[in-house]
Amino acid sequence: MTDNLSPIDKAKYVAAKRAVEYVEDGMRVGLGTGSTAAWMVKCLGEMVRDGGLKITGVATSTRTAQLAQEVGVPIVTLDEARWLDLTIDGTDEYDGDLNLIKGGGGALLQEKIVATASDQMVVIADQSKKVEKLGAFPLPIEVIPFGWQTTRALVEESLINMDVLGRKTSLRMADDEPFRTDEGNLILDLHLRQIGQPRQLSFVLNQIPGVVENGLFLDICDVVVIGNADGSVEVRDINNGTVNHERVDLNETDNLFVDIAD
Repeated sequence: MTDNLSPIDKAKYVAAKRAVEYVEDGMRVGLGTGSTAAWMVKCLGEMVRDGGLKITGVATSTRTAQLAQEVGVPIVTLDEARWLDLTIDGTDEYDGDLNLIKGGGGALLQEKIVATASDQMVVIADQSKKVEKLGAFPLPIEVIPFGWQTTRALVEESLINMDVLGRKTSLRMADDEPFRTDEGNLILDLHLRQIGQPRQLSFVLNQIPGVVENGLFLDICDVVVIGNADGSVEVRDINNGTVNHERVDLNETDNLFVDIAD
């Protein structure tokens, strides 16, 4: 039950439960990656098992695909689905215009492809992810392994002319080995502290040979659902220009809280 959850997990669960209300029977739904998105997948699994919801999911990572299959959400590839009605995903940061930094879980490339192949993107978050300006969270970029150190040097050189407060970069590691994405690529984390012109930065980074994609999600997100541990949620809709404050029922069945590996 939710009483056994930490405050941060309660906030994530509340946001996820509210976000899945956007899902309707027959939809093709993009399933995000990360700890917050895992709650969303579990909520959908319960709706499929206990509520008879019929949906088709497209996962943004092998981890999400495995979890979806474990909780009973049918999965197909994006090529099979072709286009999606909705994507629900978490975020590492979001600003007042609902621009995002994503990629803390290392799935930014598939996440961005899936999100941009959707009619709508709903992001789930807790209050800690809200920032005035993006950049406090390190910006991930996915790079191919060949010549990655040259790519890194080109990235660092390009940052000299960018409106950022820091220019340190680091190769993401997994234990003692470089972290590998589902595509076998590497992740460079850019410790920028603050990004003054995210659109310019995104464009410049993606022009560098060896850079596959960056973690700036600009003009992609439509709705952010912010959860709180007390069961309250804030729903910000950028298209309608609305901000609604609601409450989510925290009384849940035991099925959702079965220990399933994220």
